[in-house]
Amino acid sequence: MTTTQVRGVRTTAAKIAELARRREVSRQGTLAAVDKQHAKGKLTARERIDAFLDPGTFVEVDALARHGAGNYGDDAREAYGDGIVTGYGLVDGRPVGVYAQDFTVFGGSVGERVGQKIVKVMQRAIEVGCPIVGLNDSGGARIQEGVASLAAYGEIGYHIAQASGVVPQISLILGPCAGGAVYGPAATDVVVMVAGTSHQFVTGPDVVKAVTGESVTFEELGGPAANAAAGNVHYVAADEQDALDWVQTLLSYLPSNNLDEPPEYPVEIRAVADDLALNDVIPDEPNRLYDMRSVIGHLVDDGEFLELQAAFAPNLLCGFARLEGRTVGIVANQPLHLSGALDIDASEKGARFIQFCDAFNVPIVTLVDVPGYFPGLAQERGGIIRRGVKLSFAYATATVPMVTVIVRKAYGGGYASMGCKHYRVDANLAWPTAEIAVMGGEAAVSVLFRRQLQEAGDSEEVREALVAAYREEMCTPYEAAERGYVDAVIAPSETRMEVAKALRMLRTKRKSGPARKHPNLPL
Repeated sequence: MTTTQVRGVRTTAAKIAELARRREVSRQGTLAAVDKQHAKGKLTARERIDAFLDPGTFVEVDALARHGAGNYGDDAREAYGDGIVTGYGLVDGRPVGVYAQDFTVFGGSVGERVGQKIVKVMQRAIEVGCPIVGLNDSGGARIQEGVASLAAYGEIGYHIAQASGVVPQISLILGPCAGGAVYGPAATDVVVMVAGTSHQFVTGPDVVKAVTGESVTFEELGGPAANAAAGNVHYVAADEQDALDWVQTLLSYLPSNNLDEPPEYPVEIRAVADDLALNDVIPDEPNRLYDMRSVIGHLVDDGEFLELQAAFAPNLLCGFARLEGRTVGIVANQPLHLSGALDIDASEKGARFIQFCDAFNVPIVTLVDVPGYFPGLAQERGGIIRRGVKLSFAYATATVPMVTVIVRKAYGGGYASMGCKHYRVDANLAWPTAEIAVMGGEAAVSVLFRRQLQEAGDSEEVREALVAAYREEMCTPYEAAERGYVDAVIAPSETRMEVAKALRMLRTKRKSGPARKHPNLPL
């Protein structure tokens, strides 16, 4: 029968029509709200998901969910989805769990049902072993739901912690993100923001003004540039499409979970000139600067290096590349900034990246040109002792294959902290230009030959002669090689070949170490 009702019971056709109507309401949102979103240069939640996932692969979950509270004043409104779109799909043919906050419905605010939807996706992603990608664009906690909203944030935070190190977690900040909403993304593996349209902060400008008297703009307080400089963001995208494209690229370097290996890609045979070019990278003058990215570019496949946190602690480079088609994590001193010296920010940046690689079976290649730790009152008062040790601690506890190449300076504590043999790095190589010593020639001469310099009237000629002699005798890789602290001294042009050979041998490396629940990380 096709009549709409018979004896008060709706027919099958009518029920199907009602389902179609509700689905359409869930998909569309209010047109006025959609127009406002577009006017701000922002996509809607569904547009973002469509742009991110492989076409036609999205499977939505809980599309007809609604809030359970009745104290909205407009509770009769059909707000299906309750301000968030959740489900699963494919990126380059690989499964991904995804949730996208919908600013067109209750401003994307987080309430009890929103939290339940996010947690459901996260639980399934953990079970099947696939990455979780969150597209954040929210007005924050839903005030009408009171403590239930706070509980939702708590549940999300708990499940982020449970997923940590099990599946990759990536957060995109595509609009406002404040208060409790910032702690979830901050606990994920990678955070991306978009220039001009996204903000994140613990408290907004109005609260800051009321509490401290400081007047700041949204951009100054929580814009992408401010967050990138503070180390809260791994990449700042030019627009939303750039952000989504960058995350797709990032996923191509990572395994789906901690039990899988990263995907492998075919690689073309390199031209010999690419390797020979490394022979000319290091300047003859020991204090002359150069860009470590040039070394990385000649070392990895196609010169492609996906850098993370480029605006934070630029004296240490961290990012992903491929060598012979396989993913590697690159950790490298950058002589262009602080001469490559380690400081608080660089130590913490490097430590977390090493742990990220170790969690997801990504081998680590370290390129060393470090004069030591950056000195100064600010560093000491800032806790360089407890925070600087995080880097060497990360190397010492990592179990993935690790290869270190010393290209120039490796002085003092910098030598120890940048993947040295004594922290059980598997293969340690050095270029002939490597200078492995307690300290540089100038500083060493000032200490060792203080009396001789005084007797010579602090002659610059005598000082230069002593420095040259010290460098010739002490600042070489050969004493370390004689003691087995360096496995081989190689020509720069041999670097790619030797690193690749080491990683091939280490593919079947077995994890080892004492039985324990987990190490106690430095503060």
